[in-house]
Amino acid sequence: MPIEPIKTPCIKVCAVDGQTGYCLGCGRTLPEIGRWVQMGADGRDAVIASLPDRIAHLERLGKR
Repeated sequence: MPIEPIKTPCIKVCAVDGQTGYCLGCGRTLPEIGRWVQMGADGRDAVIASLPDRIAHLERLGKR
């Protein structure tokens, strides 16, 4: 049985905004990025669900 890759929102644009703490590429925080593998699927899905709002916030600030 093949191993499924871990789902990730990473788009290889890795720069964290100092004001919001969000990655300008994917919207995750550094602690979330660092714990990504250990979070488990439910934790990752919860973070992924929050990313559209975070990215919209970055866009409103003109950072993305």
